[in-house]
Amino acid sequence: MDNPIVVMVVEDDPMIQSVVQEALEEGGFDVVITSSGEEAVKLLGEQRHFRALLTDVNLGRDRMDGWDVGRFAREADPAFPVIYMTGDSAAEWASRGVPGSLLLTKPFAPSQVVAAVTQLLNSANPAAPPTA
Repeated sequence: MDNPIVVMVVEDDPMIQSVVQEALEEGGFDVVITSSGEEAVKLLGEQRHFRALLTDVNLGRDRMDGWDVGRFAREADPAFPVIYMTGDSAAEWASRGVPGSLLLTKPFAPSQVVAAVTQLLNSANPAAPPTA
């Protein structure tokens, strides 16, 4: 592929990293994985080739969380596709997630990851988080 679609995945659990990477690669995407919000922000700031962000919400105690990574990505590009993954923070999505993002609740099927990324990449005006 001449112009690969590169998705940044921010996840601190190696098992979930592996499942998500495999699903996205089988879906035709290139994947860059990092396990911390701090590293994700550094990479997003240095490299402009990412086309979407898939981030876990909880990335470790006293560390930058996925909500912050999503906001950082949107500051650089207000239309940047952001997908959050969480096992226990779904209720915070409306107040902390960026507008037009999607949320995957763990556990999820690998096909849901590909569908979410594809939906945001193909959508000119993705759905906003629900209002409280």
